[in-house]
Amino acid sequence: MTPTVLLRNGVVIDTAPAPTVLGKADVLVEDGRIAAVGPGLAAPPDAEVVEAAGKLVLPGFVDTHRHTWQAGIRATVPDGTLPAYLERVLGELAPRYRPDDVYAGTLAGVLECLDSGITTLVDWSHIQLSPGHTDANVEALRASGIRAVFGYCYGGDGGPGALAAETRRVRGEYFDAPAGTLTMAMAALGPEIAGEERALAEWRLARDLGLPVTVHMGGHGPESAARGLAFLADAGLLKHPTTYVHANHYTGEEFERIAGSGGTVSVAPAIEAALGIGPPPTGRARNAGVPTGLGADTVASGPGDMFSIMRAAYFLERGRPGGAGLGFTAADALRMATIEGAEVAGLADVTGSLTPGKHADILVLSVDTGTAAAHDPIAAVVLSADTRNVDTVLVGGRVVKRGGVLGGHDVPALLDSLSESAARLTRR
Repeated sequence: MTPTVLLRNGVVIDTAPAPTVLGKADVLVEDGRIAAVGPGLAAPPDAEVVEAAGKLVLPGFVDTHRHTWQAGIRATVPDGTLPAYLERVLGELAPRYRPDDVYAGTLAGVLECLDSGITTLVDWSHIQLSPGHTDANVEALRASGIRAVFGYCYGGDGGPGALAAETRRVRGEYFDAPAGTLTMAMAALGPEIAGEERALAEWRLARDLGLPVTVHMGGHGPESAARGLAFLADAGLLKHPTTYVHANHYTGEEFERIAGSGGTVSVAPAIEAALGIGPPPTGRARNAGVPTGLGADTVASGPGDMFSIMRAAYFLERGRPGGAGLGFTAADALRMATIEGAEVAGLADVTGSLTPGKHADILVLSVDTGTAAAHDPIAAVVLSADTRNVDTVLVGGRVVKRGGVLGGHDVPALLDSLSESAARLTRR
């Protein structure tokens, strides 16, 4: 049974409907959910009291796009471009992965998330080379304790029939019954990467199985972006729940079309800038009314913590030519990293804010020399804090990090396994 927890006397920041500093207050967690938020809450007799005085208390971060399995090939493509990343990571390294490499990389990647305050993750997993790879991926997510959407991207042979059979197996074996903190999405390769036939199979299967779609679309140039979106519309697929990842090249009119269809966008600002995909569409998507979240994407070429990603989004948007992005605020960045990200992940009714009744995915940040004397706590989180400040993390009311230390895992042993895997994968 999940323990009752009272976070006492922290400076509380809530994020719904917009980031707001509530001031010094308590947060009561019962049965894994937020029961109350306010000053001077009474501690139930069985409550574990966590003293948060002088610390910041806020919802856990939501990463809406990460290839989590790549934790073992960190920094393998620095200073590269998208073609270099595709050649090195997907062309050379991915085919070498065995199921145990997937397990070690995914578990290590998820613990990196939890350690840095990310409590919800969309795991866009295109390392599904066999059923064994898939089983290892899901087991690692389960073992980690994070809240995750498993974005399943079929990577085997056999065409649409094999794709459908294996996706149905995964859906039935792991996600038919309520799965606690894990849910499933279709991570689609079509239409811009793998073509329209693959896209038809993926979207129709997602519709049949009741799965949302998350897809790399809009990042391959204006013509490809327009053609792909038009294809979805012509095929009657546009209104299916879809997250467009790297939507850099959509026009304002196309973003309005996405908004009207109920679609969402995931921006990976650091990776989009570093790999030359294009200027992150943060402000343009949000101004069109599209819910827009943040993602780390790949640690092969960029950072894996949400503090770095929020800062990348903030500075790249505000630095748009002609002052076009100067209306973007630190509060906007925090909203994207929490409640807006939860909306993109399809979990806004579950997480992303401190609304009573939601699952208790909570982050407690300490204040040190880098964040002391901050006049705006929201700006301090976005512009000043880093992973050193992550003191306590709860997922579904369960404490997974306390006093700056991850619990429940033999981290040194896992890192040894990851190092062994990385050495084999990258051996020339």
